[in-house]
Amino acid sequence: MADDTVFVVDDDQDMRQSFKWLIESVGLPVEAFVSAEDFLAAYRDDRPGCLLLDVRMPGMGGLRLLERLRELGLCLPVIVITGHAEVWMAVQAMKSGAFDFLEKPVTHQQMLDRIQDALREDRERRARAVECAAFRQRLALLTQREREVLDRMVRGEPSKAIALEFGLSERTIEKHRENLMHKMEARSLAQLIRGMVEFGREG
Repeated sequence: MADDTVFVVDDDQDMRQSFKWLIESVGLPVEAFVSAEDFLAAYRDDRPGCLLLDVRMPGMGGLRLLERLRELGLCLPVIVITGHAEVWMAVQAMKSGAFDFLEKPVTHQQMLDRIQDALREDRERRARAVECAAFRQRLALLTQREREVLDRMVRGEPSKAIALEFGLSERTIEKHRENLMHKMEARSLAQLIRGMVEFGREG
């Protein structure tokens, strides 16, 4: 995607330039930052892409930036890079949500492959978020009774049992089912249930 950007945070000017040339060689936009603080001040969550992050930097280090991104609810995939790998460092990075942890030296192809993987994950996450928001918007269109019927449909209750519970006719329940299926733009009950399981937990 043309809008994908690879963000680079590394205090070493030579490394920043090396990463920039490599990434631009495959046609991807790059924005490089000398510090974690500079990146945090500039980044917005509506910008898709991934982050290449050095661990050891003056001021806020890479692991602290990774933790800070999660605290802020920013889900940008992060590839952590270090020339001084230690087991505890890799464990901490992965616990903090890093997409990957790479030890220098890294081959150009390995780096580009992991960048493409990270960009793919970010696109999929953002597409899923859009799908989730659209599902919940449709869910908000249901009347209270339609939502009650839907909740019981998801639990596998047949129309007859739902009708008995609410003191309504089975035909009335079937009408509610028809209306809510239309509002939810569901082609089948299985599709609707799958959407409720994936996106309908809140609300």
